[in-house]
Amino acid sequence: MDTQGLQVATLGGGCFWCLEAVFQELKGVYKVESGYAGGETSNPTYKTVCSGTTGHAEVVQVHFDPQTIPYSVILEVFWSAHDPTTLNRQGADRGTQYRSIILWHDDEQRQTAETSARNVAAALWDDPVVTEIAPFERFYPAEAYHQDYYRLNTGAPYCQAVISPKLSKFRERFQHLLK
Repeated sequence: MDTQGLQVATLGGGCFWCLEAVFQELKGVYKVESGYAGGETSNPTYKTVCSGTTGHAEVVQVHFDPQTIPYSVILEVFWSAHDPTTLNRQGADRGTQYRSIILWHDDEQRQTAETSARNVAAALWDDPVVTEIAPFERFYPAEAYHQDYYRLNTGAPYCQAVISPKLSKFRERFQHLLK
């Protein structure tokens, strides 16, 4: 795979397994990695992030070809794949580690994220959007058992109850963008 010209989006919208499963299905996305970002603690683990004391959120890093799928479309999928109106929670998951967050990598991403939050997200959701938009500082990959979680554990109860229904809605809405 030629990775020349790829860009990276760092996004958090609750459980990283859900976002990973969604973004892996998009044309122009070459890699999705689950991890932690947006906090203060160096080398966090799943256990420390879940404690809520690290400041990190569960995020995914999406490596994509902007010629195939622009960052603005990545964000449109992001707004549709989680509820950006609930502060520090997604469904039953509660805590700052589950917050909605966009960590921008350059000024163009910052501007696109701010515009997208005002226009796209606000049009999709009735309640105010509470997504944090902040500069990217550092990404810590999650433990190996978190990577490619849905594909490897499709039959697990969480995957069946939470991720599969989310993927069905995503596939219906964004079928034109699927691999």
